Amino acid sequence: MKYPITIRNLIECFKKLPGIGEKTAERYALAILELDDEVINLFAESLINVKKRIKRCEKCHNLTEEQYCDICKDPTRDQQTICVVEESKNIMSFEKAGTYYGTYHVLDGLISPLDGINPEDINLKTLMARIETENIKEIIIATKPCIEGETTSLYIAKKLKDTDVKVSKIAYGIPLGADMGYVDPMTLEISLENRQQIS
Repeated sequence: MKYPITIRNLIECFKKLPGIGEKTAERYALAILELDDEVINLFAESLINVKKRIKRCEKCHNLTEEQYCDICKDPTRDQQTICVVEESKNIMSFEKAGTYYGTYHVLDGLISPLDGINPEDINLKTLMARIETENIKEIIIATKPCIEGETTSLYIAKKLKDTDVKVSKIAYGIPLGADMGYVDPMTLEISLENRQQIS
């Protein structure tokens, strides 16, 4: 026996989410039937709004509902330090740790010639523009410890070699190949405090 088409469609939708297989998708779809109408309406409205309203900060490429994200708009942040991360979710990890008070820049990827990802394919041009116009003193590179992360770090360091901008990268108490979005706040804090200058 098959589920009705509406439930099957919902199962297929859940399966499109990362890490969700057939059984979990089925469990989620059936759990939806048990929710109150009020919760269902909020759920549906939130799904639509996240697609409609969420965009990229024009300055750092973080997720926001406005032209600039809350971090870029915050006058208490150190506007002369930029922490360069691969994805927006990495910013959340640093913010939860609560020990970094500068700004960020989201690359939306890492340089990987083998995968056809070149410097112009990620948000490096806008990073360089910020460095030129915002009186930046330090760039902290906080990409995951892998070949692509190292390639990206070295590229940025090379581009800034003849400037007064200090280029450092977080220390690696972080396991090789780890996803920055899942590193615990304490490890991130230690890595940030013990960052090393890239020569």
